[in-house]
Amino acid sequence: MANKLGFYFNATACTGCKACQVACKDKSDLPVGVNWRRVAEYTGGEWVTNPDGTVEQNVFAYYTSIACNHCTNPICVEVCPTQAMHQREDGIVMVDESICIGCRYCEWACPYGAPQFNEEVGVMTKCNFCYDYLDEGQSPACVAACPSRALFFGDIDELRAEHGELAEIAPLPPADITEPNLVIEPHHNAKPIGSPSGKLINPEEV
Repeated sequence: MANKLGFYFNATACTGCKACQVACKDKSDLPVGVNWRRVAEYTGGEWVTNPDGTVEQNVFAYYTSIACNHCTNPICVEVCPTQAMHQREDGIVMVDESICIGCRYCEWACPYGAPQFNEEVGVMTKCNFCYDYLDEGQSPACVAACPSRALFFGDIDELRAEHGELAEIAPLPPADITEPNLVIEPHHNAKPIGSPSGKLINPEEV
């Protein structure tokens, strides 16, 4: 059995430059409105009055780069009526566009919004882990483009052994829904999922 691939994201190193997002879009020639990798901007905080009457702020902000997580339990595959959405032995979730009917069930089911409808061709599309680059011994476009080396990939078991098993921070969904093959090094200001202390400030992008 092939080793399962996954992504490692270091939120402490991410500057929100979105080079990963641009590289992905450029490599796959994606149309306007279709973004396989997205960078969420999460921020919050308030002014706090101390017991001595002084006032200070606890404002925070951090970024989360997210794409398809090629999950252990891919709901998109489960709900696809034509089996166009399928998973390879190495864990990469693919779309067979020749049998996709564009019903968008996968898009609605995925908590990460990974499958995206391409109106130009009438089918679903998504991150394919740059499998063609992998076959040539290269890194996925998003990983290669990151100037701060906040994004990496590899055998998910090895990534977890080195970096831990955290796969959920706000504003992401709970990891137990699909068991994403993702490891996150949280930002020092990272909030737990469901935290009311912050909000996504670029929802139109993600």
